[in-house]
Amino acid sequence: MKRIVILGAGESGAGAAVLAKKEGFDVFVSDMSMIKDKYKKMLDDRNIEWEEGHHTEEKILNADEIIKSPGIPNEAPMIQKIIAKGIHIISEIEFAGRYTNSKMICITGSNGKTTTTSLIYHIFKEAGYDAGLAGNIGNSLALQVAEDPHEYYIIELSSFQLDNMYDFRANIAILLNITPDHLDRYGNCMQNYVDSKMRIIQNQTAQDSFIYWHDDPIISRELAKYDIKAVQYPFSELKEKGSIGYIEKGEYEIEKPTPFNMEQESLSLTGKHNIYNSLAAGIASNISGIKKEVIRRSLGDFPGVEHRLEKVAKVNGVQYVNDSKATNVDACWYALESMKTKVVLILGGKDKGNDYNEIKDLVREKCSALVYLGADNAKLHAFFDGMGIPVRDTHSMPECVAACHELAKPGETVLLSPCCASFDLFKNMEDRGEQFKTLVRGL
Repeated sequence: MKRIVILGAGESGAGAAVLAKKEGFDVFVSDMSMIKDKYKKMLDDRNIEWEEGHHTEEKILNADEIIKSPGIPNEAPMIQKIIAKGIHIISEIEFAGRYTNSKMICITGSNGKTTTTSLIYHIFKEAGYDAGLAGNIGNSLALQVAEDPHEYYIIELSSFQLDNMYDFRANIAILLNITPDHLDRYGNCMQNYVDSKMRIIQNQTAQDSFIYWHDDPIISRELAKYDIKAVQYPFSELKEKGSIGYIEKGEYEIEKPTPFNMEQESLSLTGKHNIYNSLAAGIASNISGIKKEVIRRSLGDFPGVEHRLEKVAKVNGVQYVNDSKATNVDACWYALESMKTKVVLILGGKDKGNDYNEIKDLVREKCSALVYLGADNAKLHAFFDGMGIPVRDTHSMPECVAACHELAKPGETVLLSPCCASFDLFKNMEDRGEQFKTLVRGL
């Protein structure tokens, strides 16, 4: 009996364990942190051995294969020992892909992944398709393959997940954009991160589809390096040579595989970045044979994604917006670009090698004040303090919201779009967004 060891017992790890057990493997799960009760129950109910708070080397290094949580870096001591021993490391998505022939619609990019994935899932469900939501959002792909299989899977893929995928094949691959992110995990080398994102097209055949943003300079440069077998569906903001999806004269247009159009004003998602997300989703749905009237209706009534430009409340004439998902500079750029009022901008958190020059001009144009929210705000002070814009230094969400409430004038917007990861002060970006919303609603 082959032995599978799973490192990390969150949603992906617990799901991988269930599938491995079902497929007849000797399964062991190990997590350096405490395992949530719901995942302990999932493992216990299926007689899967697990440990928490430590790694027992002799129970891990005898594995035939390791399934690693995407959150564990390669520099972790146990991962280094596994690599030294030559044990193959894969992701949960790679493992799950071995046991299903379902259609895989896979979405990656530095920004817009969650919105685009959620929008495609919304369209597929509205069309009556048997679809599951997986990857960075939704339920574990492996768990669904094991116990709740679907004909289609809509999968959000991070670069970390793509790093440990080798034979997995995306029937429809969507690459939204590539901008600097997670460089701390890639040796501060942009090309390493780029190479990771480009893995989404590996193993694609002439029967598959590749949807990508035609205007992205990095994608354009990288495409020349690859022998792409899939049918290509480039999209751009404006009609240009080669793009099959675009906005022209206020019309949302898709040329292939079948012509489709609707008024841009009818799209439920607003802002330039959401034009791209809506184009990618519309093309994927069109390729999948979904009726035009369903695509049109679904693009018009999609409610949006929590923590992504989410309007929270209007207090004393000030609109508060939760964009906690903006964990890199490019995401904040798009948020600021979409603002129609002066902005009190909340920045800060765990810096990932950020270059704030990208948003400097927009901050100067749009922001009436800056509120820093982080354990260490020194880099923000060094970059922004000389711009002549009022700043406040805060180290907790109550402090931050109080500062915003004091600084913002009627008619302005308070925007939480931090550019940074949340792990210095919060459990995750959802926790950061939830705390913000709770405190705003209490004003």
